Amino acid sequence: MNLDITWVRAQFPAFAEAPLQGQAFFENAGGSYACAPVIDRLTRFYRQRKVQPYAPYAASTLAGQEMDEARARLAAMLGVATHEVSFGPSTTQNTYVLANAVRRWLKPGEAVVVTNQDHEANSGPWRRLANEGIEVREWRIDPETGHLDPEKLSDLLDEKVRLVCFPHCSNVVGEINDVAAITALAHAAGAFTVVDGVSYAPHGFADVGALGCDVYLFSAYKTYGPHQGIMVIREGFGMDLPNQGHHFNGDSLFLRFTPAGPDHAQVAACAGMADYMDALSAQHGGGQGAQAARLSHDLMRAHEIALMAPLLEYLASKNAVRLLGPRAPENRAPTIALELAEPGEGVAARLAQHGIMTGGGDFYAGRALAGMGVDPDKGVLRLSFTHYTSPAEVDKLMTALDQEL
Repeated sequence: MNLDITWVRAQFPAFAEAPLQGQAFFENAGGSYACAPVIDRLTRFYRQRKVQPYAPYAASTLAGQEMDEARARLAAMLGVATHEVSFGPSTTQNTYVLANAVRRWLKPGEAVVVTNQDHEANSGPWRRLANEGIEVREWRIDPETGHLDPEKLSDLLDEKVRLVCFPHCSNVVGEINDVAAITALAHAAGAFTVVDGVSYAPHGFADVGALGCDVYLFSAYKTYGPHQGIMVIREGFGMDLPNQGHHFNGDSLFLRFTPAGPDHAQVAACAGMADYMDALSAQHGGGQGAQAARLSHDLMRAHEIALMAPLLEYLASKNAVRLLGPRAPENRAPTIALELAEPGEGVAARLAQHGIMTGGGDFYAGRALAGMGVDPDKGVLRLSFTHYTSPAEVDKLMTALDQEL
C-alpha cells in the first residue's frame, strides 16, 4: 500500500501558506510542520478552555478532559499504560529532571553507560553524574560508519552498571539502533535503559511496550505537534526513583517527574497528533488507536525509504561529499548529514536561494561528529525530511545540490 501523499499534505496548513510556496522543507529533524488537528485543538483551547483545569465548572472540566485524553490516546499508540506518559517543556528538560532523580538513586561506585552517538540532551545530563562519584562509561561509535556495535556494549556491562542511555536513532548518523536487542542485553546485566527517541519518532510512533525499554523520550514539536517533551517511564523503574515533583504528587507516576505545572493548552493539543494518526490510518483502510499507530508507522517508513533511495545513490556519486551513517535506506531515518570541504552552514545559506530550507552546524551532536573525525566547528550539512515530503521536492533538492556542491 502506497502513502496517499496528496491527502497527507492537505492535512498540514503550512503547505497552503503563501510565504512557504516554492519552498522545500529539509530541516524537519529540527522541528516538523504542525498538523491541522493540533492547530485546531490548540486554538480551541485558547479560545474556550484557557482556565485552570480540573475544577467543577464546564470550561475547566473540559480543559482537564482534553489533557487526560491526550495522555490516554498517546499511551495507547505507544503501547504503554496511560499513567506511564508524562509531559514537560522539552525533552532536554525532561532528561535533566530524570537525571536528577537518578543522581539520588545511584550509589557511589555504581556506573552508567552513555554513547558518543547521542544528541547532547541524552548525554550531558548523564555525564554530569561523574561529579557525584558515579562512574560514566562511554559506548563509542565506529569512527568510519558511526555504528554502535552491541558487542562493544557487552564489554562495558558488569554488576556496577545500573543504567544504559542511548538513542533510538542519531540526529546526524541516522542509523536506527535495535532498541529491543540492546535493552535485552542491558536488562540481562541488571541495568535499566533510557532511550532518546527524538530523531526516530517523527518517522512513526514506536511501540515502546514491545521495545521493552524503561524510559523513552521524544519531542511533540518534531512529531507534528506543539513544543512539548513527552516521556514514557515504565512504572517499575519510575516509582523506584525519588519524587521530583510536589510532595503531594509523589504517588502519581506522571506527576512526580513534572516539577512545574505543564503547559495545559499544549498538552491538550497533543491529542491532535493522535487525531492525525487515526485519520491517516482510516484514509488507508486501517483502524484506530494502537492499530493506527502501527499502520501509520509502516506507511510513513515505506514512503521515506522510497524517497531516500535515489537521494542516497545521488550523494554516493559525489566525490566531495562524505555521507555519515548507512548508505542503504532500509535501516536509517531520512536524517542525512554530509561532511563537506566547507562549513555546512554556508552551503545551507546558498541552498536557501534555491528554495531549499535546510541547516548546517553540529546540531548538538558534537561528540558524534568528533567521534567520526568531523570538526564540530565546521559541522555538517543536514538534509532531513518526513513522510509529507514529495518526490518532486527531493528532485528539487538534488538539482540545487548539483549547482552548489
